[in-house]
Amino acid sequence: MSDAVTGIGDDGIEHSVPFANLKLNETQRNWATVEKEAYAAVSALHKYCKWVFKAKIIVFSDLNPLTDLTDSPPKSTKLLRWSLALQDLNVDFKYSAGKHHVVLMF
Repeated sequence: MSDAVTGIGDDGIEHSVPFANLKLNETQRNWATVEKEAYAAVSALHKYCKWVFKAKIIVFSDLNPLTDLTDSPPKSTKLLRWSLALQDLNVDFKYSAGKHHVVLMF
């Protein structure tokens, strides 16, 4: 799984800042899609916490159920733990169709 942290440049265009990836073990590969996406987001936010702490963070995902991570109590204990881990951050999850997810690299 890969993730990227983006920021809006002076040109008004969203640019990726760092990239990271992680390899899921056999158990993690069997997780539901919403759990895999939530894990990627939580891992990235944890990794870049020093950069994003106190900032307004919006995580865009093409998986609509992921928006429930911060909007309502998650249905699984795993998602609930991750939701609690994000409480110190000002983070919202928003749905965005996959065709709108474009990574610009220079």
